[in-house]
Amino acid sequence: MAEFKGDRVAKVIARAGLGSRREVERWIVEGRVAVDGRKLKTPAVGVVPGQIITVDGKPIAAAEQTRLWRYHKPAGLMTTHKDPQGRPTVFERLPEHLPRVISIGRLDFSSEGLLLLTNDGQLARTLEMPKTGWIRRYRVRVHGEPDDAKLAALEKGAEVDGVSYGPIKARLDRRQGANAWLTVALAEGRNREIRKVLEPLGLTVNRLIRIAYGPFQLGNLGRGQIEEVTRKVLRDQMGALLAP
Repeated sequence: MAEFKGDRVAKVIARAGLGSRREVERWIVEGRVAVDGRKLKTPAVGVVPGQIITVDGKPIAAAEQTRLWRYHKPAGLMTTHKDPQGRPTVFERLPEHLPRVISIGRLDFSSEGLLLLTNDGQLARTLEMPKTGWIRRYRVRVHGEPDDAKLAALEKGAEVDGVSYGPIKARLDRRQGANAWLTVALAEGRNREIRKVLEPLGLTVNRLIRIAYGPFQLGNLGRGQIEEVTRKVLRDQMGALLAP
């Protein structure tokens, strides 16, 4: 089997909705994926139509048409299919009629707001990457005294505990007693990035709501509600990224 002939095997499996490309690559290293009966040892393998791909011994389904949903994640849910500590997860709360979906990016346990869900693992991986250029926007309530100059300096990036973060746009919207509300926009969205970057400025995040991911808005979607994005909107916003 020639390497890089056709599509990468991880991309094909992700397109079938079994998981993100990163997850699939981990499965390959763990020896869970085979092509035409041959167990793979590396993700650096290409496949062509007609070859039989199995995960844990089960053939994968054909790739479905790409679908996307907007979900208003409440606080108190993990963005994972299974939590080792037994905490409730987003996927346990979704309607039963939904196909298997994965999240595009994550929101941590105490964060809330817009979470995009898709049946296309390859699309999820693409839209998570900073080079895609999709901006994540948040409404953030902090305890402390925001300083306009220090917030403006975040546009040059920041370093916290030896970790470098990309440019962040943060502005003060209003004060509310000992708290204040900020609007924050960034393109990378690392784990707990906003909380970590604001802490050295004397600001403790006590509420974080994602209001937009790229062109998709939280809008008036109620907490815990989910709504599918129409095919027309998907074509307008993502075009060639969509599976046929």
